[in-house]
Amino acid sequence: MSPWQSILWGLVQGATEFLPVSSSGHLVLIPWFLGWPAPGLAFDAFLHLGTLVAVFIYFRREVGGLIVGWWHSVRAHKIETAEGRLAWLILLSAIPGGLVGYLAGDWFEALFASPRAVSLLLLVTGGILFVGERLGERRVTLAELRWPDALLIGLAQACAVAPGISRSGATIAAGLGRGLRRDDATRFSFLMGLPLIAGAALQQLAKMLSQGLGEGGALALGLGFGAALLSGYGAILLFLRHVRNRSLYPFAYYCWTVGLLGLALAWLRG
Repeated sequence: MSPWQSILWGLVQGATEFLPVSSSGHLVLIPWFLGWPAPGLAFDAFLHLGTLVAVFIYFRREVGGLIVGWWHSVRAHKIETAEGRLAWLILLSAIPGGLVGYLAGDWFEALFASPRAVSLLLLVTGGILFVGERLGERRVTLAELRWPDALLIGLAQACAVAPGISRSGATIAAGLGRGLRRDDATRFSFLMGLPLIAGAALQQLAKMLSQGLGEGGALALGLGFGAALLSGYGAILLFLRHVRNRSLYPFAYYCWTVGLLGLALAWLRG
């Protein structure tokens, strides 16, 4: 792919990974809309590393506290701090997604070849956001989050293995459904994605490196990584400001619009 395409994919990945509109869905539909070749799952995985670094940079203090708290709980054989407790909840929430990816990953990967299916799943994402915003009580803090809540939010994250289902959208909506405040549900969504995104990205990177980068591959990966990191960091900053006082309804409407456009184009193209 050209350098400009690499940068475009990176910008799209970084922005849509944290906005609740499905990054994987956009990486399927945008090249399909434009008639460009899809970037491929391995390149997509490298873009995920860029967004992963963006999360580490933005939440560096929280991540450091979680690591220290988790390590202290392991050494003491009991949970003594709020950070250690939250770290274990995040690890618990990653289990459903890891199992789904391992057991049914090939089936979900096949959906990347179906823009029609991705468009339908974007409509589902819009519905999830609308219902989560409408029904969420928004009174529980992260300090009050319990292990059944973390597990249920993790199940929502597992559903986002399918392209078109937004990982952040599904987990934020699930958090709202469990009573979390909107800003706390968003922070937990970003932090809980770290283990799953890292695992999936490293798995795909291992496959890619075993096959070689090809001519110009290193440049494409570097540009995509940098663009994803910068746009991801900006998306985190802007979205956290948005959810403090504003609803998720605009993102639901956006998902419905893009999903309907995708279905209309699929019908016109036969």
